[in-house]
Amino acid sequence: MKLKCKHVWEHISEYIDNSVDAKLREEIERHLEHCEICSAILDSTRNILVLTADERTFELPVGYSKRLHERLTKELEGSEKDSKKE
Repeated sequence: MKLKCKHVWEHISEYIDNSVDAKLREEIERHLEHCEICSAILDSTRNILVLTADERTFELPVGYSKRLHERLTKELEGSEKDSKKE
């Protein structure tokens, strides 16, 4: 089974926690080898975990949340279009 990006994103927390089963972990790792977007999301998620464990607080730039959601929507739409081409 070839995982799509949205499936990797659904399991990214469990992957980081090492709580996915071995077969799914292997499939995620295979996907991460060739998908720059999912690799970046994995790195970003890990960074967020490090930052949230830090007691310091950081203020997000104005409009950050809106831009993040727009970018994720755009990437999901692109991912869905790519999967229809396959």
